Amino acid sequence: MLYHLKLHLLLITLWITFFSNAQISSTLPAKTYVLKPERVFDGKEVKTGWIVLVQGNKIIAAGKPADIQTPSNAEIINLPAMTLLPGLIEGHSHLFLHPYNETSWDDQVLKESHAERTARAVVHANKTLLAGITTVRDLGTEGAEYDDVGLKQAIEKGIIPGPRMLVAGRAIVATGSYGPKGFATHVLVPQGAQEASGAEDLVRVVREQIGKGADVVKVYADYRWGIRGEAMPTFTEVELRLAVETAASSGRVVVAHASTVEGMRRAIQAGIRTIEHGDNGNPEIFKLMAQKNVALCPTLAAGDAILQYRGWKKGTDPEPARIQQKKQSFKQALEAGVTIVMGGDVGVFSHGDNVREMELMAEYGMKPLDVLRSATSVNARVFELSHLGSIQPEFLADLIAVEGDPTKDMTSLHKVTFVMKDGIIYKKP
Repeated sequence: MLYHLKLHLLLITLWITFFSNAQISSTLPAKTYVLKPERVFDGKEVKTGWIVLVQGNKIIAAGKPADIQTPSNAEIINLPAMTLLPGLIEGHSHLFLHPYNETSWDDQVLKESHAERTARAVVHANKTLLAGITTVRDLGTEGAEYDDVGLKQAIEKGIIPGPRMLVAGRAIVATGSYGPKGFATHVLVPQGAQEASGAEDLVRVVREQIGKGADVVKVYADYRWGIRGEAMPTFTEVELRLAVETAASSGRVVVAHASTVEGMRRAIQAGIRTIEHGDNGNPEIFKLMAQKNVALCPTLAAGDAILQYRGWKKGTDPEPARIQQKKQSFKQALEAGVTIVMGGDVGVFSHGDNVREMELMAEYGMKPLDVLRSATSVNARVFELSHLGSIQPEFLADLIAVEGDPTKDMTSLHKVTFVMKDGIIYKKP
């Protein structure tokens, strides 16, 4: 009896202590920082002589020191010779994949356990954040079911560090079009995405993925299922339009993997938000994209990496036809005025090396300032991420600093010295 009484009193004491501490912490003022870089890229332009005031998880002010009243309790963080930017937004990632020169895509889907793939994804999320990518649009787990939903929740709960996530869950493919392939016909092989057949089934699958936690619906408008293994359209325009309408009923958008002109055309006419890849686009299809306000996520770095895995010695060997074609289509998209979102298909290459895509965007003809906009304010607008992608009052305090000036040297984006997400500092000089 005495033992139970003591235990009861101990529990009451612990509860009172916890409640008191919770009350005290809730009344403490939010942490305040004054960031003093050499220059600030605010999501649109570069400003010099600016400081940025952060309180809690929000930006309170940004501008000339004389125009900002700095609280006496603020912690000053000097960032000399550095550029402060909004946290970068990755438009096409696969946190559950790792480079194909380490393990083939088939073997990742068929031989790696979900536990291993999730463990890898946790590491990838941390590397991504520390590389200055504070938000990712993760477009499919490639066989890892809805584990991206759980990863996103673990980050949101503060269990693990990582970027903000928009997740697509399993992604959707037309029955018979996707992989892994090459097995005997009597063997049932797990697929890297969820199959759908016909309009009714496609609507069911879209609704199912939304119900499981997908923020965005991804469909494969074409894939390598032609008679000679070439890319050909999969879903019809009517089917794609139904997917778009179904997703829109829940406030979500649909994005499409598409590399053929016909696959792109069907997706664009159906109301797709972004085209992923667009390798074989032409001036006519890019003109249609611009007219319909459909953005392009070119994923330049993925093809560049895959060809190097296959033996291309970049800088020494002649450029493969695939690279030449990609440069041409990217140039045509720019000339047509298509909105370009930054996304490299990272996972094909190493997580944490995301800005490799930005370097190639500049190399292929995009102005450095436009590349920075693409990875910040443009991605935020296209992905409907309010209060992200810009440095201005009331926006969320997702901020990074890099050595040097990325408008003059894109390689400076690899030199991340400061990372803040939601007002929490993850890396500091």
